[in-house]
Amino acid sequence: MKDQVFSILQAVGRSFMLPVAILPIAGLLLGIGASFTNATTIQTYGLESILGSGTMLHSLLTIMSDAGNIIFGNLPIIFAVGVAIGMAKQEKEVAALSAMIAFFVMHASTNAVLKLTGKVLANNTVAPDVLEGTIANVCGIMSLQEGVFGGIIVGIGVAYLHNRYHKIVLPNALSFFGGSRFIPIISTVVYMFVGIAMYFVWPVVQNGIFALGGLVTGTGYIGTLIFGIIKRALIPFGLHHVFYLPFWQTGVGGSMMIDGNLVQGGQNIFFAQLASPNVTHFSADATRYFSGEFIFMIFGLPGAALAMYRTAKPEKRKVAGGLLLSAALTSMFTGITEPIEFSFLFVAPMLFYVQVILAGAAYMIAHMLNIAVGLTFSGGLLDLFIFGILQGEAKTNWMYIIPVGIIYFFLYYFIFTFLIKKFDLKTPGREDDDVETKLYTKADVKARDAAAKAGDGEATTDVVSQAITRALGGTRNITSVDCCATRLRCSVADSALVNDAALKATGAVGVIKKGQGVQVVYGPQVAVIKANLESYLATNPADGPIEAAPAAEPSPAAETLNASETPAEPETAAEKHYFNSPFTGSLHPITEAPDEAFASKMTGDGFFVTPTDGTVYAPEDGTVTFVFDTKHAMGMTTADGVEYLLHIGIDTVKLEGKGFKVFVENGQDVKKGDKLMEFDDEYIKANAPSDACLCIFTDLEEGKEVHLAAEGNVKAGDQAVWF
Repeated sequence: MKDQVFSILQAVGRSFMLPVAILPIAGLLLGIGASFTNATTIQTYGLESILGSGTMLHSLLTIMSDAGNIIFGNLPIIFAVGVAIGMAKQEKEVAALSAMIAFFVMHASTNAVLKLTGKVLANNTVAPDVLEGTIANVCGIMSLQEGVFGGIIVGIGVAYLHNRYHKIVLPNALSFFGGSRFIPIISTVVYMFVGIAMYFVWPVVQNGIFALGGLVTGTGYIGTLIFGIIKRALIPFGLHHVFYLPFWQTGVGGSMMIDGNLVQGGQNIFFAQLASPNVTHFSADATRYFSGEFIFMIFGLPGAALAMYRTAKPEKRKVAGGLLLSAALTSMFTGITEPIEFSFLFVAPMLFYVQVILAGAAYMIAHMLNIAVGLTFSGGLLDLFIFGILQGEAKTNWMYIIPVGIIYFFLYYFIFTFLIKKFDLKTPGREDDDVETKLYTKADVKARDAAAKAGDGEATTDVVSQAITRALGGTRNITSVDCCATRLRCSVADSALVNDAALKATGAVGVIKKGQGVQVVYGPQVAVIKANLESYLATNPADGPIEAAPAAEPSPAAETLNASETPAEPETAAEKHYFNSPFTGSLHPITEAPDEAFASKMTGDGFFVTPTDGTVYAPEDGTVTFVFDTKHAMGMTTADGVEYLLHIGIDTVKLEGKGFKVFVENGQDVKKGDKLMEFDDEYIKANAPSDACLCIFTDLEEGKEVHLAAEGNVKAGDQAVWF
């Protein structure tokens, strides 16, 4: 049950990211527009001739302010559509349309009940005896003030209906209305009744929301501390979006009358005050849910990064420095902290506990100092400039962030330095000698090989997406793919098939598994990774899982022992499939390959040969599936359907074809012993990390493994392996 709840909350949380993504641009439009059309600001800086009323710039800035304001004013329907899109598994455009229809139907139904009970008058105004703020104008409909909760209720419900019924088959007479066309229909019917039910249910829910909000606001600074600690503690589970959003967007985060309108939610209050010409100081009670982030995101975590860099081993300091500098700059400029937090979360949880406490305290300190700087997404320098510095010290108290931030920088630096040295924590650059720090750098996100074009020049092989797919248990194991700002969020049928080590080898900083939910932390570039993965899954329906990478390198003695022990073989030779070597040289198992991606079987099981001859021959009758443009590799298929990849050298894609001569072309049939390729082994040794010649089986049946059929040297055409 816990795992199911986690998976559901994860799906809801990731669905929030699409509507939340519009907030930065809306905030920038509103922030810049409202700031430079404010009469006080214009007079203070003597800009009447440039920005005064009637000037072209004033008109443009007014339009910008209104454009940003309209987004914040219509967040409920934006969330309704965004959540439906995020949670729908297929045909997301149908879910989006259905959600919009359901949103209008729900509020129209509620409006009808309000009119029937006399709470909304015939002229569409609120009756005098109705509690102020409980009824609001929602897209032109006088309905209950549900805020984004109303949109979320619609989005989740429509997504459920969509996922359950979008393939429904109706009787022949009604078949036109089957499938995806049924979703708007069923959504309309369901949400008509939901709208009626909301009239009776929502006032009770609303009272509970206000009570919860009162509990937080009523506990003052301690409540702010608790909020901050909980929000940061939920980061590893990816549930922080679900936690903080109600405080930002609903009555849980408080309510305030601004220019005659009741505004609910901390972020909404800030932006309503930003657009108001009558506010002299923004409400710190409203911004308590985010102002403290500037302290530890711009100052604190970079101090932690410096501590980890300074305590790294000298020989690993350069590599660790690249990672930590990138992560620190990301935190400072964008407010995205997960790359740096995940650099120590799994290897040194003690440091994360410290981060949670210090970050929680930062929220409280900002509240105590009456700092009221708003944000759209996260507490980076851009938001600080737009919503703090630009708004002026008198309105925001933003200057207090600097001295507190400097103190936080040294707090993080000295505390992290002490704990890392005291407990010998394995932060980046302090790993054991047999653990590569490069697993935490961007270099591993890049594919080892360039994309390969198929015979028609259109289909491509995405090596990174293939590795991610196989590490997640294969295409059949992946049930959904999405992402937030920094994490690839997937649902899988069987989490036991997920290979953490292989995922980290693709560039992931961390992997979190809970039930059927898997979160892979890549950083801000995750949106591109997600898009590539979705494209790959759509065109590679049969890609299977990979084996777990070995926990540690075996000793030479253990290797000798293992080589002498023959794994359990099939009972009859007929059950074996023998495969010949395309190369001449010293034969080795793939696990000894001089490249982690191949050695961990990310691209498939197989073997490699250290060559003594620069000619490659067809090991069996078959077909050339494709030849890489860079000539360093080619895909093959045997006559009985076994697919394999021949790859000459490590990182030889960078040679751009130099040193290779290919004698076959895409789609060509070959016979065993036909010459496929020649390569200049001395040139490869001089210009590439290794000249190892690899044979990788890319589609072995589940449960099959590759076993060496010979030891030592082999000649091209000799039996090399069986599976």
